[in-house]
Amino acid sequence: MRTITPLILLSILALALGCHNRKQISTTTTDNEDLTAYVNPFIGTDGPGNVFPGATLPFGMVQLSPDIGIEGWDRIAGYFYQDSIISGFSHTHLSGTGAGDLYDIQVMPTNSRFSERIKANGMRPFSVFHHDREQATAGYYAVDLLSYGIKAELTATERVGIQRYTFPKDKDSKITVDLGFAMNWDAPTQTYMKVVDNTTIEGYRFSTGWAKDQRIYFVMQFSKPFADYALYHEDMKVRIETKALHTRIELSFPTEDNEQIVVKTALSTADIAGAYASMQSEAQSFDFDSYRNDAKHIWQKELSKVQIATDDRNKKTVFYTMLYQSMLCPTLLSDPNGNYKGANGNTAKAEGYKRYDTFSLWDTFRAAHPLFTIIHKERVNDFMQSLLAHYKETGRLPVWSMQGNETNMMIGYHAVPVLIDAYFKGFPIDGALLYKACVESAMVDERQIDLYKKYGYVPASEENENWSVSKTVEYAYDDWCIAQLAKALGKKAPIFEKRAQHWKALYDPKSTFLRGKTAEGKFVTPFEAKQYTPYYCESNAWHYFWFVPQDIPALIEAVGGKERFEQKLDSMFSYAPLSTDKLPIFSTGMIGQYAHGNEPSHHVAYLYDYVGAPSKTQAMVRQILNTQYRNQPDGHCGNEDCGQMSSWYVLSSLGFYPVNPAQGVYLFGAPYFPQATIKLGDGKCFVIKAEGVSDKNKYIKSITLNGKPYKKLYITHKELMQGGELRFEMSLVPNDATLGKYELPELKVYH
Repeated sequence: MRTITPLILLSILALALGCHNRKQISTTTTDNEDLTAYVNPFIGTDGPGNVFPGATLPFGMVQLSPDIGIEGWDRIAGYFYQDSIISGFSHTHLSGTGAGDLYDIQVMPTNSRFSERIKANGMRPFSVFHHDREQATAGYYAVDLLSYGIKAELTATERVGIQRYTFPKDKDSKITVDLGFAMNWDAPTQTYMKVVDNTTIEGYRFSTGWAKDQRIYFVMQFSKPFADYALYHEDMKVRIETKALHTRIELSFPTEDNEQIVVKTALSTADIAGAYASMQSEAQSFDFDSYRNDAKHIWQKELSKVQIATDDRNKKTVFYTMLYQSMLCPTLLSDPNGNYKGANGNTAKAEGYKRYDTFSLWDTFRAAHPLFTIIHKERVNDFMQSLLAHYKETGRLPVWSMQGNETNMMIGYHAVPVLIDAYFKGFPIDGALLYKACVESAMVDERQIDLYKKYGYVPASEENENWSVSKTVEYAYDDWCIAQLAKALGKKAPIFEKRAQHWKALYDPKSTFLRGKTAEGKFVTPFEAKQYTPYYCESNAWHYFWFVPQDIPALIEAVGGKERFEQKLDSMFSYAPLSTDKLPIFSTGMIGQYAHGNEPSHHVAYLYDYVGAPSKTQAMVRQILNTQYRNQPDGHCGNEDCGQMSSWYVLSSLGFYPVNPAQGVYLFGAPYFPQATIKLGDGKCFVIKAEGVSDKNKYIKSITLNGKPYKKLYITHKELMQGGELRFEMSLVPNDATLGKYELPELKVYH
């Protein structure tokens, strides 16, 4: 039995101490309740969710998970709930991105009981499995490989994947490590493997895919010496070591009945020495159960940051699974000594912080990063320094970075609002460096920013993924953020103040939509708002009309006032696609034209607050919570997208959402649960109570903050982080006559 580490001891103490104001504010659950019991990693493994069910730690480098081994959109995260075979367990996976990459360092146990091969998985070993012989929770995954009679169990530390295989008696039991395994977008460019001794192998896997230059170094240790091995250079047997496009090794372990072999695999993006350092600092023993318990304690600590009260186990499971999934990205990139593979291709070193990557910024700037500033204050500085490190390495902030690479996927320069939001919230960021990074990233001549600067909008063209309307409005929002930073630093930035208004260049008063416009200044015709055209990023004109979070009042005025704007919102949620309409793969979770399965729609339900109809926000948010998330494998209505879909649920169920993610303000919807307690650190708690709340009593009647009447439809980040009690009295009927007159946020950053 391993001794309790300092980290685990601190976790236990934190759970025991809880909030300083315990006597004044009742808690929703007991601190010793096992919240990991409510995590169901299978939510999103069916349907369009594209999540992986395997073992990982919060924001960890390792995502050790089963791979079906067959290519396809449904298996983009390696696993698809409808399938019935497993071809191995690899150590890196993406969570709900829709991008088929990673799958590094695949391991598969076998024996003499089964030898069938199929072309679909590259003629590799595989096993049949059934879901009734499979389980998963936070930090642990297990499955019976029925074809072999082998039980596989997975857990992880931050940088080390740990597997335990329970074998039947068989003189031909083997464990295969396949560095050539690849599927979907991923492909190896060079692999290397060396047999160090009869319990250790080491090597690396360089690959390309969505991210073009990926490097994973590893060391793998076995609890039992292997009796023999067959090392393959392509299909040719060699001894000791080999370097090739495809390498693999078959390790022989004659086993007795119920014999267990533990496999530890430590990773690094810098070098093999970094992998050894990971192993030394995190996984010296072969005590699988100890690692599993450590993982459970770590997840328990993180999940207990938000405690909810509900008698509905399904709702509680969805909530804690969404909280869990919000912590799967970004992922750790640096070694224990700080070394990592930099975005410029060189080995770099993180001094005084942990370097993270896999920043799905087009998705996560909306809700995930604002959520981090509330419940993960201890990590936000690492995230922000990681974004700035990317700038130092490449001369610009990341757009969508992964494994020390820029993928340039999606649009905008949304590291800008993420960093500026953290800066205004008081995180220790060098303002001068931040401003320089933001300005230089916004002034490049890439991704049609040169045309945006020239015309005041991105001109429409017929090229695939022109995305001109979407790019224009998202660049304009990011420019507003830069303008606010300039003001705070005492700088004049008229160019960004002007660019923040560029969305107006594409507003068509005749159709009341934002439309594609040619370089000659003419709107593209014909035009039908519900059609999916090259001018909108994975969306249509209905979806992108609402993306002016920096100036909703101006958007309302452009349409013709609050009444017309409310009517347009009503149409958004009621104008359903026809059965004959051809919807793209990303238009899921449809309520009228609203598509909850795709991020541009995520703030729209909250816009009723701006027109004096907050009851419609309250009703619509509850409808989305009730219908778009379920405690089922197909419980995500769209790609989970690295924590954005889950973060929307967490924040919205608490009763608020950041319509403008860099403003330091959260607009009210309505609480989903009778009570929730957010642990803010330093002994502070923020308690949200909803008296009489139910699916029928979904409307707010009155609000108090710390016992005093509260006449705002929003709460600032600063108010929330001071701790206290926000109380909502709920009602069966709308109360817009009163709440519709409550104060709305001004057009500024609250700090």
